Amino acid sequence: MSCFYVYILYSSSADMYYVGSTNDIERRLSEHNRIKGKFTDRGIPWRLVYKEVFPDRSQALSRELSIKKMKSRQYIEDLISRSDRLSR
Repeated sequence: MSCFYVYILYSSSADMYYVGSTNDIERRLSEHNRIKGKFTDRGIPWRLVYKEVFPDRSQALSRELSIKKMKSRQYIEDLISRSDRLSR
């Protein structure tokens, strides 16, 4: 059984965040940093700044959508600063 993740990436070059979900964070980060023509290509390089682990895809998608619904940079930055889930 694989885990699913909600992740937040940050681009210092574009000064923006990207929220997504996946079952393979390393693969997904690599894709964001090399695939052209997508939303994230203007932010290369991206770095992982936050992640949450879920037992299934539906829970991860639900959490991803709840973060995106906030439409708030401050909410995302507060979430990251309160988190100790990702070693820096």
